[in-house]
Amino acid sequence: MKLNKPKNWITTIQIFICMYLGIIFLNIIYPLNTNAFPLYAQQGYDDPREATGRIVCANCHLAQKAVEIETPQSVLPNTVFAAKVKIPYDTQSEQILGNGNKGPLNMGAVLILPDGFKLAPKNLIPEELKEKTKGTYIQPYSTDKDNILVVGPIPGNKNKEIIFPILSPDPSTNKKVHFLKYPIYVGGNRGRGQLYPTGDKSNNNTITSLFNGIVKNINQSTQGDYNIEVLDRDGHISNQSIPRGLNLIISEGNDLTFNQAMTSDPNIGGFGQSETEIVLQSPERIKSMIVFFFAVTLAQILFVLKKKQWEKVQAADINF
Repeated sequence: MKLNKPKNWITTIQIFICMYLGIIFLNIIYPLNTNAFPLYAQQGYDDPREATGRIVCANCHLAQKAVEIETPQSVLPNTVFAAKVKIPYDTQSEQILGNGNKGPLNMGAVLILPDGFKLAPKNLIPEELKEKTKGTYIQPYSTDKDNILVVGPIPGNKNKEIIFPILSPDPSTNKKVHFLKYPIYVGGNRGRGQLYPTGDKSNNNTITSLFNGIVKNINQSTQGDYNIEVLDRDGHISNQSIPRGLNLIISEGNDLTFNQAMTSDPNIGGFGQSETEIVLQSPERIKSMIVFFFAVTLAQILFVLKKKQWEKVQAADINF
């Protein structure tokens, strides 16, 4: 029995190692939903688009930037198509992170589709489209709003274009959907926001003075943040701290007024929104249109042939 004890311990250790490696492997191959970063808007708004048409991401991302969307002009029912969202920005730009360091910009987007449209299931997505969307985790906005899709934050240097695989609805099975022209709304941001959902400011803002007076001392700690000593007219010294990573535009001896900028604006990102239209086309209408065009073409050909025949008859009468 004593000789078998070490073998049992070794076997137990081997089992635990195999289980640990297996969990790591599964997390890599099948990542959990909690590994993704949902948009802050999901936590505070039932619907990301307000009655005014404004998308709520603009409440935290205050700067305005361009965003574009490309979709087909029309799609057939129960068809997978791609909606491409373009979020252009300079890839050489770096933003200030929450810890004060500099890093690449992140991206995020929200796509508001008509009712009935939704994220295409993986088994229906063509291989070519799967390759284009590989590595991008897209999720519904909520359980009851599967026509609204969100993605991000994701690294911006590799995702200046975000492709959404969309499945169009079938009016024969969904009575709420009709063959009509529908609007599609999109919002896209690059970089961090200036406000948190709680209303607190992030460090991605210009720091302004809280006092009137003269800058007496500027002290920088070993962590990189600043302590500004301001001397007012009464000889009282007030202190104001500035997080690290921000660039000061003041120096000792400068006069300060209340709400005067003390740092340059660190924000290089922004939010933009756009919209487009898509037609849910009926196959029967397309068939009818093809038949109509064929009939018109055939009628034109017969008309030309009849005209040629009539011209020949007239020429024969004249010669006679």
